[in-house]
Amino acid sequence: MENPKGSDWQSAKTNKDIIMGIDLLYDGQFDDAESLFRKVIAESPDKPIGYFYLAMVTWSRLSSGFWSPNTVMEYKVRIDRTIEIAKNRIENNSMDCYDFFYLGGALGFKGRFELMQTKWFSSFSLAMKAIDALKTCKKMDPENRDVLLGLGIFDYYTARLSGVLKFISYLLIHRGDRGEGLRKLHLAAKEAVYSATEAKSMLIHIYLFAEEDFLKAMKLSEELARKYRQHPRYRFFLGVCYIRLGMDREYHDTVNLLRQRSLQAKTLSEAGLWGKRALYLEAVYDLFQKQYHDARAKLEVILNKKDSLNDPEMIAWPLMKIGMSYDLEGNREEAVNYYQEVLNMENGSGAQFLAKKLLKYPLKQNDPFIGY
Repeated sequence: MENPKGSDWQSAKTNKDIIMGIDLLYDGQFDDAESLFRKVIAESPDKPIGYFYLAMVTWSRLSSGFWSPNTVMEYKVRIDRTIEIAKNRIENNSMDCYDFFYLGGALGFKGRFELMQTKWFSSFSLAMKAIDALKTCKKMDPENRDVLLGLGIFDYYTARLSGVLKFISYLLIHRGDRGEGLRKLHLAAKEAVYSATEAKSMLIHIYLFAEEDFLKAMKLSEELARKYRQHPRYRFFLGVCYIRLGMDREYHDTVNLLRQRSLQAKTLSEAGLWGKRALYLEAVYDLFQKQYHDARAKLEVILNKKDSLNDPEMIAWPLMKIGMSYDLEGNREEAVNYYQEVLNMENGSGAQFLAKKLLKYPLKQNDPFIGY
């Protein structure tokens, strides 16, 4: 067995390349990140570290709306390859703690993908296997903070399960702990080497859309918006925080910043990326203010400039928002038409998960997902 605390930890160059690549991912620079992680694979082809982050490039593309059949297949192939490499090292007794970390991470992200496909049992089964691997990593290196991302997510969300998922959690004998999950995620956000940004991003989603603790979400969004300036994601979330907190001046400043970045862009696709988020954020504001006609007008402007090649996210999600506007207005029939349109899209940009939910249950006033 190699150094149980991780040979990857000993390689300063690998650490530097991986951390640089992770930052590129959160800044939306997917091609540059892919080149860097391919270099890591070339230097360490027998270790899962490079394969895992190569899979995270594809996951990041999916998260940014690129849900084409080819991208989905690429993700499945890459995540399975990571699992295979990690398992081979473990079976050959040449593993260190990070082999279990990347095995757990790959199983966990595969489970998250299955969850988005509403494959409940498969998702939870993968999650349990991921937790076993992460616990082994932690046992080998008790000071490892990276494992706390996966452990924290599992603790938090199993505590919040309902319906069929709650039944499965009882079946597999695991009880979540909301407070412990949040504690682990905050510790990962503060001290993890590779997982800190993902922990902060996860906490933003939790505080915005589950806990509805908008002040905590705002502080984390401010930090990531300052750090990642090449992509509007965290600036948008910050704007949503301002809306929920009633900070109108800061909300308008955010819209103006998004517009300014659009005007300063060097390419049409970059201009669209920022400009459409400004309109989309304004539409979110209108929906919370019950100004449904105004929201639809802005969303139609986005759809009239659709760019399926560079920004497919701003096709499916504006359609979802229009459906939401009709739901909130009491026009359930028209809302269902839009949700069904999203569900039938070849590239639903991750919105189909929410479309399925809203086809079953109408959206309610002030639902946090109005801000998604």
